[in-house]
Amino acid sequence: MPSYEQLRELLDPATTVLMTVECQQGVVGTESALPELAKEARESGAIGNVARLVSAAHQAGTQVLHAVAERRPDGRGANHNARLFRAAGRLPVQQLSGTRAVRIAPPIEVSEEDFIVRRLHGLSPIAGTDVDPLLRNLGCRTLLVTGVSANVAIPNSVFDAVNLGYTAVVPADAIAGVPADYTPAMIRNTLSLVATVTTTEDVLGVWKRRRPGV
Repeated sequence: MPSYEQLRELLDPATTVLMTVECQQGVVGTESALPELAKEARESGAIGNVARLVSAAHQAGTQVLHAVAERRPDGRGANHNARLFRAAGRLPVQQLSGTRAVRIAPPIEVSEEDFIVRRLHGLSPIAGTDVDPLLRNLGCRTLLVTGVSANVAIPNSVFDAVNLGYTAVVPADAIAGVPADYTPAMIRNTLSLVATVTTTEDVLGVWKRRRPGV
């Protein structure tokens, strides 16, 4: 784990963006298309920790960006070139644009200053979306990655961020995947090689001590 001094340097609110990945009703909410993932995200405490991080980011002046996966009702433009996409198209809950399923799930709060970036295709919240140009225009150097899933979207986010020149920071207790033991294995054997792995409490500690009067 990085030291407080290392995290303080990395997580300067002026150059850091907190990204939540697929923390939407139809994925981690009570009416999820993926109930096993939703259950793990909530019972592990990951979604609660994402909510705490978002709240702290708002207070610290750190930009928040919510990456949402959705599809058109007619499916046009969506991928069909992998088993995952074909299976998603048959699920009883669809991530349709404009529906409850693609709203950010409570207890995560969305402020007027937050960005919401929606994608209609692919596996990554970054590749082929507005995320990279937005980050560059914001002066971002560090991308704090949270959400789901540790199986697909989270590693895609981290790899893309690193390939684009950002420093990726991952609070290990603010991401989730299935089965439960897959997430720590992914962090230990893959993400730790390319990202700075930390905890929610350590990130909160850095931002709290940066706040005026604290």
